[in-house]
Amino acid sequence: MIIRQARPEDFKAIATYMLLAMNDIVYQFIGEDSPEKATQFLENLIQKKGNQYSYENCWVAENDGEIIAAATIYDGAKLEELRTPVVTTIKTMFNRYFNSEDETQPGEFYIDCVGVNPNQQGQGVGSKLFQFLIDEYVYNRKKTLGLLVDKDNPNAKRLYLNLGFKVVGEKKLTGKTLEHLQFKK
Repeated sequence: MIIRQARPEDFKAIATYMLLAMNDIVYQFIGEDSPEKATQFLENLIQKKGNQYSYENCWVAENDGEIIAAATIYDGAKLEELRTPVVTTIKTMFNRYFNSEDETQPGEFYIDCVGVNPNQQGQGVGSKLFQFLIDEYVYNRKKTLGLLVDKDNPNAKRLYLNLGFKVVGEKKLTGKTLEHLQFKK
């Protein structure tokens, strides 16, 4: 398995894994419970530069030439700048005004979502991708990583804690209270 920076042509695989990771949150963004429309929305944004879901902010895990996982991560200080094109796309595609709480903040690189091919889950792919992000951002770039975890997902929280993340508080996203974790050197 190799982990590499995503490219624009990776948009279909990234959208698939991003939707797996975000699921209901995307439906709340677009105001519709449609996997097809949610996928179209994500594919549109992934292919473009300068937004929080852009390929520029993605890493992919590849095995035998197939993308098997994707992670979206960006500088929390740039959230407003990166979110503006998302809000515009929601307005254009769904004629919907979107305003969400800030899921990240200055001082951390935010792991927005990590999705793994269901056929590869339980084989350590997600853990390896997280370890790569920790090595790349915390140890190489000297940054703090942040992420949110649903209180109803104890398995994910256990994984993050085992990797070295610490609970630092709570944040609301789309009206739901989530735990905020960070990994610092």
